[in-house]
Amino acid sequence: MPAAPRGLGGRDLVLVLLVCVAWAGNFLTSALALREIPPFLFTALRFALLALPLVFVLRAPAPGQWPRLVASCLCIGVLHFGLSFSALKLAGDLSSPAIVLQSYVPMTALLAWWVLGERFGWRTGLAIALSFAGVLVLGFDPLVVDRPLALVLMLVSALFLAVGTVLMKRLRGVDAYNQQGWTAVLSVAPLLAISAWWEPGALARLGDVSWVAWTGIAYAAFVSSLLGHGLYYVLVQRHPVAQVTPWLLLVPVLAVGLGIAFWGDRPGPRLLVGGAMVLGGVLVIALRAIAKSRTAPVAEDL
Repeated sequence: MPAAPRGLGGRDLVLVLLVCVAWAGNFLTSALALREIPPFLFTALRFALLALPLVFVLRAPAPGQWPRLVASCLCIGVLHFGLSFSALKLAGDLSSPAIVLQSYVPMTALLAWWVLGERFGWRTGLAIALSFAGVLVLGFDPLVVDRPLALVLMLVSALFLAVGTVLMKRLRGVDAYNQQGWTAVLSVAPLLAISAWWEPGALARLGDVSWVAWTGIAYAAFVSSLLGHGLYYVLVQRHPVAQVTPWLLLVPVLAVGLGIAFWGDRPGPRLLVGGAMVLGGVLVIALRAIAKSRTAPVAEDL
């Protein structure tokens, strides 16, 4: 378990652990639902449910921010989630998708350097290289070798999450609930269109879907998104983001545990070593961000 960042303890420590459990559980419940519902339709239904409570708190962004907001929502809502659930369905395990998804952290750091001009030191650079090397090692595990397309799709999904995250960084006056709400509202129609083209007949078969699949959709919408991201938003209002993010490394660890306990995962040494390299690199990036936040003014102070 990562060392507790300064200032995060007591009630807030319980909250961040709840976030980790909610997000880790989403891998298991979504995988169960994806046995019956194809990924793009699953994603569309998730966002349709999520939009119901959030549509009442939506606010229009500041003038000039619509293109960036729409692009970010489509990158995250349609491309990231649609491809990540496709990868989860193809993978046949929970462990490798949960770990590979964390590669969005070094991808975000590289994109922020390239697009936003954010600089990082040599230690962060080595951590980024370590994470990507870990993906290569993990890719030779028999679980992954048998289904390489799942690894590729999850990496592409992580890239779109990184792009969407960088786009969101320059938005002003759009809080976490509005980000989620706009992502849900703007993503449903494109996801349904992709599903109609790529997953023909899936919508007509929804009447045969079991309660297990519907529970997975509800969990993804209300527990993972509404509760998980809502609590995360509360935490980053109280603490710098860099103090919260190291704890989120518990998400793939818990997801691997759920995969072993309930999905029959049997991760081999390459997956464990590669996973440790990926998560180790992500942890170093997060810890370097903490160090930087202690010596430099945060954006809101400028």
